[in-house]
Amino acid sequence: MSSVEVKSIGVEDWRMWRHLRLSALAEFPASFDSTLEQWSGQNDTEERWRDRLEAVPLNVVAYLNDQPAGMVSAMDKVERIVVLISLWVAPWARGTGTGDRLVEAVNEWARNQSASKVVLEVRRANARAIALYERHRFRVLDPASGLDHLDLSCEGELAMVHELSNKGF
Repeated sequence: MSSVEVKSIGVEDWRMWRHLRLSALAEFPASFDSTLEQWSGQNDTEERWRDRLEAVPLNVVAYLNDQPAGMVSAMDKVERIVVLISLWVAPWARGTGTGDRLVEAVNEWARNQSASKVVLEVRRANARAIALYERHRFRVLDPASGLDHLDLSCEGELAMVHELSNKGF
């Protein structure tokens, strides 16, 4: 049976983060705000990767059978709202619960930050990711929700929200 573990990482793990992030950008160039070109070549420096990990308060790597299999980040936005960003699972690890564990890690961190909501953006065409988020009680953000100041829902993307409870859902 596969065993998925998640670990919060820091700047010292920049090489592993770099490997996962470049893999994600190469596989799904349209799914992220950054591009492979922006993080490659002369832009691919240790200092830049360390700065990225330091600037974002939560960076998590999932391990499947002790191998790095996915990643996610999160940051505080405003008004007790956490934004889930940069989720990616390696192709060989999809369907193993790795994505579930990454989403759970963000939700747990958000609760520990006393957040009331976790929000995210996902490409409308990414049905598998939308299904993952819906399993974790994310729903499409209603335009009348009063959260329009968060600057979510770029063209081609859905904004989704999960209302947190203290019950671990």
